Amino acid sequence: MDRAPLEQGETLRAKLQMVINNLTTETVTLAEVLDLMGREGQLLFCVFLTIPFMVPVSIPGLSTVFGLVILLIAFGLMMHRRPWLPGRLMHRRFPAHKLRMALEKGLVWVQRLEKISRPRLPGLTRGDKMQWVNGLMILVGGVLLMMPFGFVPFSNTLPGLAVLLLAIGMLQHDGWCVVLGYLTNLLTTVYFAFLLLGGTVLLHKLWVMLRHWLAG
Repeated sequence: MDRAPLEQGETLRAKLQMVINNLTTETVTLAEVLDLMGREGQLLFCVFLTIPFMVPVSIPGLSTVFGLVILLIAFGLMMHRRPWLPGRLMHRRFPAHKLRMALEKGLVWVQRLEKISRPRLPGLTRGDKMQWVNGLMILVGGVLLMMPFGFVPFSNTLPGLAVLLLAIGMLQHDGWCVVLGYLTNLLTTVYFAFLLLGGTVLLHKLWVMLRHWLAG
């Protein structure tokens, strides 16, 4: 896999498209993807990791592995250091053609957000304190992405969108985008709480029915 240099001044979409174009092997690892990005930084890698969840994709283990990597990157942002990314995760191989297809379809989200984002509310994207807060919110998104609701509609899309908004907001210094990331994390948490509550109620009803059946 040849290294594609990412020139300064390119749009996020162009940079990500260049990486996608270089996924030409049968399988790919996250270490290879990160190498293609060069010095573009961890936030751009977060953007890349969330794109597949913007469209329906069926790649086993994707949300767990990508969510954990996002979590570790977020922890690095909070600690102001390069994150430790375990080799077992970074060298796990994924089918490149499926990943490439999902990335191509989901890239439209990056393009749309990039068109409307611009430097706004600088207090929400600059300074060590806000980097810690925004890193924490990305960490929350990574944790939510790893939740075992894979077959539930929007269970991967919502936390993925939250991380995408936060990462693009920090890259573009767009405070409104960051705020939308906060709200999407909140919406995801409420949605998951509703799913858990609904599941608990359903199990209770099934248990009551089973007890009545056994008693009868």
